[in-house]
Amino acid sequence: MYTNSRLLLFTRYPEAGKTKTRLIPQLGADGAALLQKRLTERVVVQTQLLAKRCGTQTIVHYSGGTREEMISWLGPVRCVAQTTGDLGQRMRAAFAHSFIEGVETAVLVGSDIPDISADLLHQAFHYLLGGKEVVIGPSQDGGYYLVGLVARCAAQLLPLLFDQMPWSSTNLFTVTKARLRQAGYDAATLPVLRDIDLPADLSLAQHHGLL
Repeated sequence: MYTNSRLLLFTRYPEAGKTKTRLIPQLGADGAALLQKRLTERVVVQTQLLAKRCGTQTIVHYSGGTREEMISWLGPVRCVAQTTGDLGQRMRAAFAHSFIEGVETAVLVGSDIPDISADLLHQAFHYLLGGKEVVIGPSQDGGYYLVGLVARCAAQLLPLLFDQMPWSSTNLFTVTKARLRQAGYDAATLPVLRDIDLPADLSLAQHHGLL
């Protein structure tokens, strides 16, 4: 049982006009928000399966909406508002929050990847509990959909992974791996998956019955 391990889910409240904005021309504001809603719910189901199997905790780190709206939507899950700043600052704060609370291993995952499964999340924690300090799940667009690390290395890894990185660029994963390698870390890597963020990705959403 992974009782001192925590899954951090980054998502956005599905308010029309404020989420999946690059897909609004194709889906409309309501359709884009509905896609965001379904993607998040899909990942939440997998986190619940993981919790039943391994005893992991889950925190939903959200932007947009209120805590009350998030709980009304997702049910009795622990929800924490994301901090301000760029993506790196927000992810760094989420990890720091969990490590301060005594968590030993934490895995952060986004909500845009329909192929995230409980098995995949289990594998991420398995790497960390098996001796790896870092695990990364690369996305097809050059970024990554998952990153996990151990508390004992947080003082070095948090700035290494999240400060002054080329967020939303096609070389984010490459830069991240290079930084880790230069610092002496051999990160475990999960399979490459595709996210749903651009019009070209809508065929994947259709394949998964999300539209």
